[in-house]
Amino acid sequence: MVVQSEEAEPVRKAARTRRTEAAAKPDSRDGANRGSRELWLDAACELLLDQGVAAVMIQPLSKRLKLSRTSFYWFFEDREELLDAVLERWRDRNTGSIRERSSAYAETIGEATLNLFDCWLDPELFDTRFEFAVRSWALQSEEVAAEIKAADQQRLEAITAMFTRFGYPLAEADARARTVYLTQIGYISMQTVEAPEVRMPRVAHYVEIFTGKPAQPRELARFFARHHYS
Repeated sequence: MVVQSEEAEPVRKAARTRRTEAAAKPDSRDGANRGSRELWLDAACELLLDQGVAAVMIQPLSKRLKLSRTSFYWFFEDREELLDAVLERWRDRNTGSIRERSSAYAETIGEATLNLFDCWLDPELFDTRFEFAVRSWALQSEEVAAEIKAADQQRLEAITAMFTRFGYPLAEADARARTVYLTQIGYISMQTVEAPEVRMPRVAHYVEIFTGKPAQPRELARFFARHHYS
């Protein structure tokens, strides 16, 4: 839990009062002067990615956004609530996308694996920089480390279910899921960046290694097309 300074309490209390009054009688003219919840959250995520969690403070955010510090309290109770919102966004995007892509329709395990691979290539589905930043944050916070552990378990369960859906025994499905997932986490932890012309030719080999079966040419063609690779 983040310890708040006593001097900030009067500011938060006044902001809570204004939030209550605004809810009863909203005035859209004030909105441009305060920004929005998403604007503050976007800025917090950017600071986390660029400088780490220690940099995600209210004053630097207000300077970054050119908004008053008190504007922050219209949208968040305190810094801790903001950090909770950052974690929620990370869960929704990264864990949510792995679960969704693992369960997406596929005719073969090869196609299903390629559906999952979409996460590794599309930052709108799975943001690898965000993942690295949160994992770095977890080194400083037991609470965030617990979030990472829970997310890893949920992701592994989703990928394991993908394999069992195509008839793999549970023990084998678990081992293959770990191979797929831990390989990608290794890419992230090592901050490995590969150009498309380097990584894409390996995709068919990855599918065969991870599944024990070759991907079909039509499956690979669809995968390459949606990632604008030829």
